[in-house]
Amino acid sequence: MAYLIFKLIHIFAVIFFLGNIVIDVFWKNHGDRSGDPKIIAHTIKGIIRADRFFTMPAVAFLILAGFGAMGIGYLPFETGWIMWGFIMIIISAAAFMAKVVPAQKKLLKIAETDPFDQQLYDAVSKEWNLWGSIATIAPLIAVILMVLKIPS
Repeated sequence: MAYLIFKLIHIFAVIFFLGNIVIDVFWKNHGDRSGDPKIIAHTIKGIIRADRFFTMPAVAFLILAGFGAMGIGYLPFETGWIMWGFIMIIISAAAFMAKVVPAQKKLLKIAETDPFDQQLYDAVSKEWNLWGSIATIAPLIAVILMVLKIPS
């Protein structure tokens, strides 16, 4: 039963984690389309806040519950889908912490600066898009590996 509890927590954490990082892209694009620096700043603040309240705790629960289920289920870390799934989460976390978070802070500062520098915002936004894509695609790959249990 403990294995199933850990697995359930792990799955809920995945839902919160992926749900938030995917919806971040939607909200950022929505704010950007307004062209209004105040709306853009408000949107970026919301994304940063959602990452703090949903994404980061979800990653912690995802990893802890995943390792808990692995330990209770006697599944070795070297199991392909576990190891590569974990590597994808590490890639996502590295891209997020090293590139996405600093880009978000820059975007917010640019949006709050008068006059608003659209060219600078667009340049930093491209960086956010690139690293955000990596931070999003890597855990999606992890889900595929874990659900399909490949490589076994």
